[in-house]
Amino acid sequence: MSFMTVGIIASIALLVLLFCGLQMGIDFILIGLAGFTILIGFDAACSLLGETLYNAVASPTFCVLPLFILMGSFASRGGFARLAYESVHTILARVPGALAIATTFGCAFFGAICGSTIATATIFGHLAYPEMKRYGYDKRFSLGAIACSGGFAAMIPPSGMFILFAIFTDQSVGKLFLAGILPGFLSACVFTVYMLIRAKFGNVAPMHSDEYKVTMKNRVSASFKLWPILALSFIVMGGIYTGIFTSNEAAAVGAAGTLIFGLANGTLRKKGEINKSLRETARSTAMLFIIIIASMYFSRFLALTRIPTELANFLVSWDVSPYVVFFAVICIWMILGMLIAQAAVFAMTLPIIFPVLVELGFDPVWICVIAMKLNEIAGVSPPVGINSFALAGATGERVTDVFAGTWPFITCDLIVVLILCFFPRICTFLPYSMLN
Repeated sequence: MSFMTVGIIASIALLVLLFCGLQMGIDFILIGLAGFTILIGFDAACSLLGETLYNAVASPTFCVLPLFILMGSFASRGGFARLAYESVHTILARVPGALAIATTFGCAFFGAICGSTIATATIFGHLAYPEMKRYGYDKRFSLGAIACSGGFAAMIPPSGMFILFAIFTDQSVGKLFLAGILPGFLSACVFTVYMLIRAKFGNVAPMHSDEYKVTMKNRVSASFKLWPILALSFIVMGGIYTGIFTSNEAAAVGAAGTLIFGLANGTLRKKGEINKSLRETARSTAMLFIIIIASMYFSRFLALTRIPTELANFLVSWDVSPYVVFFAVICIWMILGMLIAQAAVFAMTLPIIFPVLVELGFDPVWICVIAMKLNEIAGVSPPVGINSFALAGATGERVTDVFAGTWPFITCDLIVVLILCFFPRICTFLPYSMLN
């Protein structure tokens, strides 16, 4: 049996195990170990596994992952989500669809210090959805707004998925963080335009008498209350942009700042809250490290089979426009992302596809931003849509209602993808101005 045949069979077996629901880290290790055993023997396969275990996490770059996870955990327990939501709602009082728009920008602000889409969707499901129900908002409109706005945490730094991208593609974490800022807030603005139109003409977001009681003084006061979030975001991203901090240093400063603000607000003074954050960070970091190590091991197996090399040679020599290849890649990412977890999709495909796209002349930073938008869409799309399931669990509503409410917002996300394709400078301006 040829090396390439073994690689094809292993890839099919990997997809079958993923569809069966087996944990992705175990999938990668099992298939990689079996494939290496067939090709080079069991002892050599185990030796390569041990080498990968060390090399995958020996780099200081990996410190950024647990530190930003810790920052997000402190933010989740430190009351930042409630602060962002209530402040933006006060600022936008009497605007049509104010609660939905407050949710959108609240998620954007909270995403700037959290980095977890599931945490953002779940927290705002507890915060915003009861208020929307009380104000008489349409159920599906409300659920769709929360689920899709929760995805902003994947794009707006510090994004855990961008860190994984940096690891899988050997890109700078700081560059990817900066690249996600403008597209993230562009998405929030496109959502806002849609919400204003639906609220004005669709009878989905009635005005409430409480909103008429808000004065200009209240709005100014609410704006000043956002200063901890804005200050932390400015310190972390400003430090990376100006070169004052490395990504690791920015993550450490962000985690320390979030802890200090949480203690000052009193929300992290409750017994056990800090310990819960530390345990949550340890669990998430361990899970992600297993996925990273396992995917790198599987990638080394695929490299031995020469499947990535042959595929790259075929795509580069394919007599079609590079944009046709890129559109095919987008379709693959979309379909796989709707069926299996996004981290698994990118762990499988990026080591193979990313070098090909760069060879075809596409900007690596722009590729990562487009892929992240697809990650946001996949996170709320059936049948997997993990953010939609998380929101359904948080609100007690049916997941089918969440899925039904997400489609208009998915259309908005696709519009953003088109804008980013036609105007790639939106993605590349900040990171490359940092380099200059």
